[in-house]
Amino acid sequence: MAILNIEDSLVLIIDVQERLLNAVFNKNLLEKKAEIITKAAKILDIPVYLTEQYPKGLGSTISVIKDVLDKENCCFEKIAFSALENKELLAALKKENKKQIILFGIETHICVNQTAEALIKEGFEVCVVSDACGSRVEMEYAAGLTRMKDNGAFIITTEIALFEWLKSAKHPKFKEIQSLIK
Repeated sequence: MAILNIEDSLVLIIDVQERLLNAVFNKNLLEKKAEIITKAAKILDIPVYLTEQYPKGLGSTISVIKDVLDKENCCFEKIAFSALENKELLAALKKENKKQIILFGIETHICVNQTAEALIKEGFEVCVVSDACGSRVEMEYAAGLTRMKDNGAFIITTEIALFEWLKSAKHPKFKEIQSLIK
């Protein structure tokens, strides 16, 4: 896979919802990194989509993400573990005509993993942002990352994504993006 670039990237956030976030072992890190990458995508005009697993029972997407996104940003409800079981989401992703999907969310070993596998089967290059993913149990989180890597996903961090998007300190949005991580 080539280095990330803005023109080919799309961010897909999986189920970063109130009740799920409160159950993960790495809640604070996940919340912080999810906010950073969402803000960076917004600054760089990278499309962002998100899913919510059974929001009636698990709550909606956390405010630090929702507040960053425009009302037009696409939120898709789901009950299947793989987000691509929602055919409307799959159609929206294909319509964007992007090949690099930057993926993160909850739970790493279930919904993120099954979504990554489905995206790979659809021909997308999948980059899983490890520091913006979480699971209830750390061992399950680690196993999920390993599984996705074994299936062809690329495991990255928030800062890897940001600086691959920027390419250089001469990028016109460099200072704005850099301020997110200081």
